Amino acid sequence: MQNKFQNKYRIPSARLQTWDYANNGAYFITICTQNREHFFGNIKNGIMQLSEIGKLAAQFWYEIPNHFSMVELGNFVVMPNHVHGILIIDKTNDEPFVETRHCLVSNIETNSIIGSSRFQNQEKNTISSIVGSYKSIVTKMSRQINPNFGWQSRFHDHIIRNSESFEKIQHYIEQNPSKWKEDTFYKL
Repeated sequence: MQNKFQNKYRIPSARLQTWDYANNGAYFITICTQNREHFFGNIKNGIMQLSEIGKLAAQFWYEIPNHFSMVELGNFVVMPNHVHGILIIDKTNDEPFVETRHCLVSNIETNSIIGSSRFQNQEKNTISSIVGSYKSIVTKMSRQINPNFGWQSRFHDHIIRNSESFEKIQHYIEQNPSKWKEDTFYKL
């Protein structure tokens, strides 16, 4: 059932209510483009061919640990209309954690500094702040190429609870392009 917030209907959160999403752990993340539009490229012969926007989506994913020092990356793939990736939060007790809320981002073509980007998500040190920051910078840079670029408003996350599940998800991500026509998000 939908609840009202500030007199507007809201979809209840799908997140595990008993879990702190700033906790150490591995998280399987899926983020779709708005209306599942193919902004990121196409798959030919089971291999993803990245568009310029797809290259940005990949580049900024791999830069996440530069801005969130407690994050490690598992497998990641850019598909025509979504991305899948594993984010591993590993905060050590020895080091103080500082999230860089202002960061410099690089230009994919010149690899030079082009400016700073304020992370929009105010929840600190969580999966939501990481994904929100990623979506924000990809949107900003992608709209310079295609002003119609957009993400679906939410993202899907799954807490990976054991090594068997971790390996199964790593394999799924790796094999995703070769199984595109069987994918839930497949759309011509």
